[in-house]
Amino acid sequence: MIDWLHGLPFVWLVVVVFGATYLVAAAISWVVLRLAVGERARAFKAVSPGLLPPLGVVFGLLVGFLAVQVWNDVSQAQTAVNREASALRSVVLLGASFPGAPQDRMRALVRRHIKEAVNEEWPAMAGQHATLTVVPASLAAALHLALALKPHSEGQKVAQTQMVAAIETALDARRERIIVSESRVNWAKWTGVVLLASLTLLAIAFVHSESPATTAIAMGIFASAVAVCLLMIASQDRPFAGPFAVKPDALVQVIPRAR
Repeated sequence: MIDWLHGLPFVWLVVVVFGATYLVAAAISWVVLRLAVGERARAFKAVSPGLLPPLGVVFGLLVGFLAVQVWNDVSQAQTAVNREASALRSVVLLGASFPGAPQDRMRALVRRHIKEAVNEEWPAMAGQHATLTVVPASLAAALHLALALKPHSEGQKVAQTQMVAAIETALDARRERIIVSESRVNWAKWTGVVLLASLTLLAIAFVHSESPATTAIAMGIFASAVAVCLLMIASQDRPFAGPFAVKPDALVQVIPRAR
């Protein structure tokens, strides 16, 4: 799907998808009706209506597979964000076991990481430009700080171990959300859906070519169904872009306040 579509508000996305679908359907109908004269008209009428159900079933299966892929990507992205937020919250809570400078330093590092994720990584993930090349400096510093702590009690030893594990979980969740941000429905799948929908519209036009009114009604109904399917997939094609993109709300909620 064209990249600029993901930046459109949902209302305009509806207008573009439905408008383009109706335009294609109208063009197919116009061409078939113009050609339906003489021998060609008899050939068009000879096309069996039994051709339509298999085409519809195949189109429905293809759309179903794409919808499952898209919804799984969105669910996986949201899960990764929630897991990262939960791990960072645990880091902040465990940091209270080391009051003073270590706790303040850990809270500052977590706060900086979340702000960098929201302000820098989220736009990059929306544009599918985020990479794993650079390790987040804030989380790396937080991990080094946790490992350098010197516990003076059994409670602090347990807190240090759990803090290190929580930071590692946050790093893993961040890697997962960046990897998922690269997910999308590729051009081959989009091409297959569009071509199959066009073939089905063409078959409908052939079957009802003797009646322009019937052709318009049948093609209008199927074109509307196609537009709904395309809209459903296009609006969630990328987990971190579009009107239903995964937001960093969970991370924002766990930002530790400055002491």
